[in-house]
Order: sequence, then structure tokens, then C-alpha cells
Amino acid sequence: MQNNYRVGVIGGGAWGTALSIVANRAGSKVTLGTRNNNVISAIKQKRTNDIYLPSVFIDPNIEVTDRFIDVCRSDVLILAMPSYGLRTMCISISDMLSPDVIIVVASKGIERGSLMFMSDVVKAILPHNPVAILSGPNFADEAAKGLPTATTLACADSNLWDTLMYAIGGRLFRPYMTEDIIGTQIGGVVKNVIAIACGIAMGKKMGENARAALVTRGFAEMSRFAVASGGKYETLMGLSGLGDLLLTCGSEKSRNMSFGLAIGQGKAKDELLSNRGRTALEGVSSSESICKLAKKYDVSMPICEAVYRIIHEDAPVDQVIETLLERPFVSETI
Repeated sequence: MQNNYRVGVIGGGAWGTALSIVANRAGSKVTLGTRNNNVISAIKQKRTNDIYLPSVFIDPNIEVTDRFIDVCRSDVLILAMPSYGLRTMCISISDMLSPDVIIVVASKGIERGSLMFMSDVVKAILPHNPVAILSGPNFADEAAKGLPTATTLACADSNLWDTLMYAIGGRLFRPYMTEDIIGTQIGGVVKNVIAIACGIAMGKKMGENARAALVTRGFAEMSRFAVASGGKYETLMGLSGLGDLLLTCGSEKSRNMSFGLAIGQGKAKDELLSNRGRTALEGVSSSESICKLAKKYDVSMPICEAVYRIIHEDAPVDQVIETLLERPFVSETI
């Protein structure tokens, strides 16, 4: 069923491609923008993104282009590139956008250096455009294949919710709305770091009890961090918090968990990261920013700090685990 919305998607990776399929399924006129010529060629010739989302058909109604000015002629523009490229992308399209275009940020992360959330990065470059955040327990391939999926859409202006719901939502991709932009983003950031910790535990064969403990205590860290940052605890109890945490920490389809699993099995961190090429691993970069902000807000986040020490300080995995196990007994509410 066709609607009257034009949706642009920038980012030819798995998530950007999946979101273009989702928006097309909702009836929007979709243009997918990417600078990856191999992705463009594959989609135009075979209607599949062989590099990032193989075996998923891409409807011919979805246009693919490297002309971002065409992508920006939209009612809704979804930004789905890795978080480290968001600022540069916003600068490059700043003179192409009408101020009434709704920007939906599908990137998860905290900007290194500035320690800004993705919403703040966008507002700094595109101050006149309304900004929404898309985050939730979403594996790209499942959403693209039309398996039932729910997600959180956070937007401070509730008047935009109808536009966003009908532009990308449908029976199989169900957006749930909130005004809590900060809390929604924190769930999507911290869960990647906790997933690395869970992967390490599974790689070390520490058992399902340990994973359950890491998920639960990781959720406590996530919640404390969100409230200290200005988010709402209730948001973390929803899809973008607990929901995303459970998905990312419970499946080896999660890139962050599979990375942690390999670390726990004794594989070299630097080799694992170099083998990924340009595929982003948000938990690696976010762990540093999270720990810096946690220190600023005086928030205790021992699991995130442990991951940071392993990844960025080359601390021995067994030593870090022993440090966690030797922490004093405390109340569960701390």
C-alpha cells in the first residue's frame, strides 16, 4: 500500500539496507544512498546487497544512488552509518537539506573526543531539522526478511510521531514512541559493551549463570548511567534498553558478542579488529566514551570498565575477571 512519504536512507551497510526495505514495505518512496560502488552495482544488477545483507531481495522500487542530494529530497531521512562517520556526513549534506526534513538517527554510539550523543552531534550541524532516534532489539537481516520486529522511536516533538510511524512502520515492523531521546540512545550504546563482556564470559566457558549475572548487572549499570545523563529509568525497561540488551547478549549473530567470544577464546584483539576491515564494532569505540562519561557523572560501571581495560589497556582477561570477582559484596540496588 503506497503512502505519500519520501524516505531517504544514507548508509549501504546491513542496517541501512534493511531500513530501506522496511520503509519500502511500509509504502514509502525510498531512495538508498551510499558511496560504496560495489553495493550500488550489486543492488542494481542483482537486487541484493551481497556485501552486507546477502540473500535478501531488494525491491526494484528502491532506488540506490551515490547522489546524496537526491536522497536528501525526502520527508524523512534515516542516517544509518557508523557513529564515527555521523558528524562528517551531516556536514556534507547540510546544504542539501530542507529544514523540515525529519532526521532519524539509526547510528548507535557516543562520539569520541566530544563525548556527545548522536542526537547532539546532528543538532550541532543541522540545528533546524527535527531529530528522532531509532533504537531497539533489531537484527538487520530479520527486519529485512519481514520477521516480526519492534523498535523504539524517540522524538521530542510528538507531533511528528504519525509521520514516522506511517513512513516506516507496519504490521511486521512496529515502532513504539517515546520522548526520551537520551535514555533511548544510552540503551543502544551500553548494550554493545555488555555484549562484549558476555561474549568473553562464554568464550572462557564461565557458564550461563555468569552470562545471566552480566546481563542483569549490566542492565543496572545501563540504568544508572541513563538516569545520571538525564534519561528515564522507564525507558531502559523497554525495547531500546532491556530488549536490546537481551538480544545482543543472547546471540552470536551479535557482532559485539561474537567479538567478545573470540577474545575469551584467546584470539588476539588487534587481529580480530584488523580482520573486520571497515565493518564498525560500536562496543569497542563506545567503551572508552562510556567510561569517561561515567567518571564525569560519578557512576559505577565495573563491567564496562573491565571491557575498556581489556580492549584499550591490553589488560589480561583472566586478571580483569579476577578483579571483578573480588569486588566487595554490595546491595543489589547499587
